[in-house]
Amino acid sequence: MKIALLGYGKMGKVIERIALERGHEIVLKKDESNSFEGLSTADVAIDFSVPTAAVDNISNSFNANVPVVSGTTGWLEHYDEMVALCNEKQSGFISSSNFSLGVNIFFELNEYLAKIMSQFDSYNVSMEEIHHTQKLDAPSGTAISLAKGVIENSAYAKWTLEEAKKDEIFIEAKRIGDVPGTHTVTYNSIVDSIEIKHTAHNREGFALGAVIAAEWLAGKKGVFTMKDVLNLK
Repeated sequence: MKIALLGYGKMGKVIERIALERGHEIVLKKDESNSFEGLSTADVAIDFSVPTAAVDNISNSFNANVPVVSGTTGWLEHYDEMVALCNEKQSGFISSSNFSLGVNIFFELNEYLAKIMSQFDSYNVSMEEIHHTQKLDAPSGTAISLAKGVIENSAYAKWTLEEAKKDEIFIEAKRIGDVPGTHTVTYNSIVDSIEIKHTAHNREGFALGAVIAAEWLAGKKGVFTMKDVLNLK
């Protein structure tokens, strides 16, 4: 499979290595210093860039008839536009806040736990996320996805980075050293606490999941999620 890498930072380089190990070819390594030349020859594009570049990367891919796997976060106010363009061009699209196989299992656990805990109003839920100091958005896309998973399965209405009201989920966003990503969901009451936690040890899991998603998406048309890729629906 021919892959265009849109974003060639730390994650892009790990994705490149894993893709090559799995027998794929890299036809474009896009960063701010070069053009989209070679994009149209790709079977799929993998976008791990920055929020300000994501929409341009995704748009150019769809216009070149290339499906997109996007792991960039912080641009989702334009998500519906990209979905519309994907459908207009009859392309394929997977956007996820986190492609790690373990994190996507964690998402499922989070939703299941939220359904159970919604019956017990003596518990308050909060979240903590820790990432490296180079991460541009806070809270992380993964933390927002976790919060949405709780909101969709409980009486909570929204998340906040400030002091939480009764119907809000407090997210504490920390930026420390070179931490790949740690996410904790805690249900706390006067008598006890229940906690689920995912800790990434390196970037390998994110990169492998993105390549697996690209392999799955190649040749498909439509908008999908990691639930489709991992058959979690």
